[in-house]
Amino acid sequence: MFESLRETLSDLLGGRVAPANRRAVLADMKGALVQAKMGIEDLREGLELTHRRLTEEREKLETAVRRKALAEGINDSETAAIAARFEAQHAERVAVLTRKLEAQQAEFGLAERDYDEMVRQLKQANAGVGAGLSSANRAPTDEELGLPNDAPLRSELDGLARSRQRADREAGADAALEALKKRMGQ
Repeated sequence: MFESLRETLSDLLGGRVAPANRRAVLADMKGALVQAKMGIEDLREGLELTHRRLTEEREKLETAVRRKALAEGINDSETAAIAARFEAQHAERVAVLTRKLEAQQAEFGLAERDYDEMVRQLKQANAGVGAGLSSANRAPTDEELGLPNDAPLRSELDGLARSRQRADREAGADAALEALKKRMGQ
């Protein structure tokens, strides 16, 4: 189910992804794991639906068996024959749904174990395992990622970030002022 994710994780942990590409690959993998988790939730919902259907079919089978016994008890062969036909139909559905439920449970368990293993491996890759880092507990430096040490660029980026934060604060204040004016009827 998760073959491409496993291969990418293997490449990350094996050091076969260039340091400059690690962040992008890790971000893509996190998105893919979110999709995989949603797929697992779909499997869980399917499992619950099959379980409910199986329970309903078992109840219908019990009803058909009971009706057949009652019809035979009063020597109503026509009703007993109809009840026997329904008994056979519901018994067959119970058998099919039982096998389906077992298969879904196995698939769900497998998918859940695969997902958990990939999350563990992604955490290792995110911590730097396979990146050739000296410490697995630290983030890679710009040099390790192949980024130049450009102080003027970093200063400009920091200035832009401060300007953006200031503009966001001013926009929030303006919105609050407008809301206050509306409440006061101006």
